[in-house]
Amino acid sequence: MTKSTLDPQEQARVLSEALPHMQRYDEEIIVIKYGGHAMGDETVARSFARDIVLLEQTAINPVVVHGGGPQIEAMLKKAGVQSQFAGGLRVTDEKTLEIVEMVLAGSINKQIVGYINAAGGKAIGLCGKDGNMVTARKVSRTVRDPDSNIEKVVDLGFVGEPSEVNTFVLDTVLGRELIPVLAPVAAGANGATFNVNADTFAGAIAGALKAKRFLLLTDVPGVLDKSKQLIKDLSAADVRKLIADGTISGGMIPKVETCLYALEQGVEGVVILDGKVPHAVLLELFTDHGAGTLIHR
Repeated sequence: MTKSTLDPQEQARVLSEALPHMQRYDEEIIVIKYGGHAMGDETVARSFARDIVLLEQTAINPVVVHGGGPQIEAMLKKAGVQSQFAGGLRVTDEKTLEIVEMVLAGSINKQIVGYINAAGGKAIGLCGKDGNMVTARKVSRTVRDPDSNIEKVVDLGFVGEPSEVNTFVLDTVLGRELIPVLAPVAAGANGATFNVNADTFAGAIAGALKAKRFLLLTDVPGVLDKSKQLIKDLSAADVRKLIADGTISGGMIPKVETCLYALEQGVEGVVILDGKVPHAVLLELFTDHGAGTLIHR
């Protein structure tokens, strides 16, 4: 435990100022996509776990969805499995899938559960397969050959996207002091297992639960303008304009598309924020300052 540098008077003032924010999210569902390099650092991970427990203690219902790209990469290397990528997505063959599921639904999931429980919470680790929570369909991507300029469909193997979300398990768990920690692995209609992009998975969960907030913790401060300054607030229409004029580009496009999807499904607001900032989640929810870029309808 680190001793606070604030004097008691200051601490009390900070807590008092958080009250209207706590009331705003009272009994509400907040879906948090936890990923990027914030996951790899144990000190940051334990700090994140404490913040999630604090949310639950203030009558908020947090749902954590995690990724695990770097950890999967490390385990594939260890097992001597060569990663193939196409159209920016990992091609997941049977051998790769076995390791992906082992890392995501196994070691990473249970590590996060362990950190939350060590901080005094009651976390339970689940994946999309549990209780038929998320059914996935196979994803295919078209990529343009740079030489011939011909588009071809790429088979990504066992890579899926959510086709259906059944909230029964989450409805049963939420509001009972339990914190669900979800791994983005899902089953197909025929029982096959699919590796699902964690952002997409989290967006589908947030949409199905009609979450008050969907927080996407990333390795960047949020959406940046052309001069690389943070944009604090965007409507869905603004986002579409920024994609069209090239301000939002590269890997940020699928992220904001997930945000737009979640808003269409009934999420009130989505925030893209930097998970490496200490207490990013608390800054966003409990202070006037906020963190990252808020996207709303």
